[in-house]
Amino acid sequence: MFNIVFRWQVAAMLLLSGTCFAQEIKQPLPYDSLYRMRPINFRRELFIPGSLILAGIAANGNGPEGFKKELVEERNEHMSAFHTHIDNYLQYAPIAIAYGLDAAGIPSRTDIRNRTAILIKGEAMMFATVSLLKNTTHQLRPDGTTYNSFPSGHTAQAFAAATFLSEEYKHRFPWMPYAAYGVASAVGGLRIANNRHYVSDVLVGAGLGILSMKVAYWTHRYKWNKKNKTVADPF
Repeated sequence: MFNIVFRWQVAAMLLLSGTCFAQEIKQPLPYDSLYRMRPINFRRELFIPGSLILAGIAANGNGPEGFKKELVEERNEHMSAFHTHIDNYLQYAPIAIAYGLDAAGIPSRTDIRNRTAILIKGEAMMFATVSLLKNTTHQLRPDGTTYNSFPSGHTAQAFAAATFLSEEYKHRFPWMPYAAYGVASAVGGLRIANNRHYVSDVLVGAGLGILSMKVAYWTHRYKWNKKNKTVADPF
């Protein structure tokens, strides 16, 4: 009789502890804890930006028969009159969308203070890297105007912004990365169509934009607002 009662007590304790544990798990965790818990697969994360940068460098030959020069010749032959300014504004669209969704009541992964700090850090790294390369490589634009073609700053900005939007909303909308990077790719395509950049400029700019914003996320410590901001499932 004692054994039966004891077994029922043990079973009840295990059930109760399991219920409490499940309730505890459902409680939201602070951002700094989530950041430390989240493993980073650097090989996977670096594959796309690294591939874009390497492809851009490989396509950056200045010979008359080079791929980038051939592409410019095709553009001049079939769409020489094409010109638009929409890429000047479209490069910032993902950032506007990210803050617009949050203002509309669709919360992002990160609170506004940490999110803005990450954005500023990523933008600063992207701008510094692009400016340094433009000044050191001294590449003439395909339209022959200035010697700051490599890499494309518009494309780097667009892909940095797309990475920002993707990181903030991919947990809520699985299609968001496709939409964000689709907009960024359109900016890169328009830079080529406008005869302002070679394809090599666009590829390297895209890789640098993605990499800069990802590094900003990887290195951020979520020091602001960490006592109040919590999330149940941000990924």
